[in-house]
Amino acid sequence: MESYKTLEKSASDEIVIKKSRFIGYAAPVKTNDEAVSFINSIKAKHRDATHNVYAYCLREGQLRRYSDDGEPQGTAGMPMLNVLLNEGVTDCVVVGTRYFGGILLGASGLVRAYTATAKIGIDSAGIITMAPCKIAEIMCDYNFYGRLQTIVASFGIITEDADFSDSVRLTLRIPAEVFEKFDDEVFDKSCGKTRCSVIEEKFSKIQ
Repeated sequence: MESYKTLEKSASDEIVIKKSRFIGYAAPVKTNDEAVSFINSIKAKHRDATHNVYAYCLREGQLRRYSDDGEPQGTAGMPMLNVLLNEGVTDCVVVGTRYFGGILLGASGLVRAYTATAKIGIDSAGIITMAPCKIAEIMCDYNFYGRLQTIVASFGIITEDADFSDSVRLTLRIPAEVFEKFDDEVFDKSCGKTRCSVIEEKFSKIQ
């Protein structure tokens, strides 16, 4: 399993270009059905819009789809798809809603407008990296806790939970690719007293 980039949340932003209002929507999705459902929800929200252009990429089947929704061929959906590809994101969808302002933009103007619309949607949603991670529990005494914090920080590991009682118990989200190195360093620096105990393995956000 390899890491990949996707969007953190569903979000939107808008711009006005020569009196046309462009709204860029973006969201993380896992399946074709989820992508279509999101697109349809935006279309329903903006039934009165001139166009609702979309593009999406999925890891499942390496699927890539787009629609110009009535704009001249190649001026809308493909530019939005190219933004997804250039950003290197997948498992996500973008929709560009346009309310025509009365001024024609021309083919090149439309390409620039829909490119910008996709970009503001993606920027609002935020790009994250998902990677195979091990959710692990680690216990130590208070004497070692300060050093453990330093090791955790040096590996860029996320602490999901912490419990302070007779001893310290941390729940950590550790990228699989660094787990063994991290575990070995903890074991070494604790003089063989501390190891990680894996609770589960899953794809998770690492940044």
